Amino acid sequence: MSLGFYIIMAAQFFSALADNALLIAAIFILRDMQSPVEYEPLLKTFFTLSYVVLAAFVGAFADSMSKWRVMFLSNGVKIFGCALMFFDIHPLIAYAVVGLGAAAYSPAKYGILTELLPHRLLVIANGWIEGLTVCAIIFGVVLGGALIRPEIAHGLLSLDFPVIDTGIKTVPEMALSVIATLYLLAAVFNLFVPDTGVDHKPLKKNPVYLFHEFNHCLKLLWRDKLGQISLAVTTLFWGAGATLQFIVLEWARKALGLDLSQASMLQGAVALGVAVGAVLAARMITLRKSLRVIPIGIAMGLTIMLMIPVQQMWLALILLIVVGVLSGFFVVPMNALLQHRGHILMGAGHSIAVQNFNENLSILIMTTIYSLLIRAQLPISWIIVMFGLFVAGAMYAVKLRHEANQRERDDVSQLSDSCGH
Repeated sequence: MSLGFYIIMAAQFFSALADNALLIAAIFILRDMQSPVEYEPLLKTFFTLSYVVLAAFVGAFADSMSKWRVMFLSNGVKIFGCALMFFDIHPLIAYAVVGLGAAAYSPAKYGILTELLPHRLLVIANGWIEGLTVCAIIFGVVLGGALIRPEIAHGLLSLDFPVIDTGIKTVPEMALSVIATLYLLAAVFNLFVPDTGVDHKPLKKNPVYLFHEFNHCLKLLWRDKLGQISLAVTTLFWGAGATLQFIVLEWARKALGLDLSQASMLQGAVALGVAVGAVLAARMITLRKSLRVIPIGIAMGLTIMLMIPVQQMWLALILLIVVGVLSGFFVVPMNALLQHRGHILMGAGHSIAVQNFNENLSILIMTTIYSLLIRAQLPISWIIVMFGLFVAGAMYAVKLRHEANQRERDDVSQLSDSCGH
């Protein structure tokens, strides 16, 4: 791997670290405001709204200029969203602005991999990027939890800088200041991301044209036999993963009696497992064999339901790490296959925008449904069972679809052979 790849990894690490620390800080602010508990999953809903609404535009934007420039500007938007929360704008609105920056960042982050690396290295590169991103999630949720712990928060607030009066007086202000610094560090790394020399498409100013182009790319990827399977898997994974974050927090509070700072450690356990699974997939699964991991997704859905009887912290940690390993092992090859097919069919930025649209629409729908279930005061154990069965059932349906595609391809191949004779 080139130096440029490691610079991309560093930029992604600090940006993702800040995103996840900010989520915990935003939940803390909501609880401090005594907001209804169903507002918490709505943070993710508001965050992903930009991915869905602006999907037709962010891919074209990412392909219109150097990827480092797109990532730098996107981190600037994230800093602005963080500042809004600092100045007492409602967390849902401020986190939506951060989501706007993330929506623009993502096509550039993944798109540059297909520009910088040959396709034979995409699974390995994705393994590293996903593994590092998940490490950022682990450290992000742990950092967010640490920043709101009374002893750590008050220790940081008591720091006195000579001459400089920071004006930071509260725990949320202190946490947001640290997180904004991480975004700034990511932006600095963005400045050193290499220009790949790929020709850029001028950004079309007609929104109708951009929407039509995006719609064409969306249909193209869903009609592709390999693209549709990998897109279905990653769409389900990210929707389920985002919902699982909040299920773990609520389950930890109800079943294990943990506060937000402690429960964030359990989120970190899932992320640790994903990192391990991602590394294993990068070492064991090639792009050609990527579709063989689909049954692992079914196993993940069934394993989630084992959370219900668990009441010991150590057992909860082990179980959630296992869930994470299964998740990481099956999503990384699917992600690499999807990027490869998208790059061939329509170009890096456009394909990632299509991927983001589907995945974040899934997050939008699943976190909203979870929020409604919480609002209806459904027991968390029921929600876990429904969630696990849905994930396993959906993955089984994807498996059946893939098998049907293979049979259709074999039939066409046999027909071609017979016509040839």
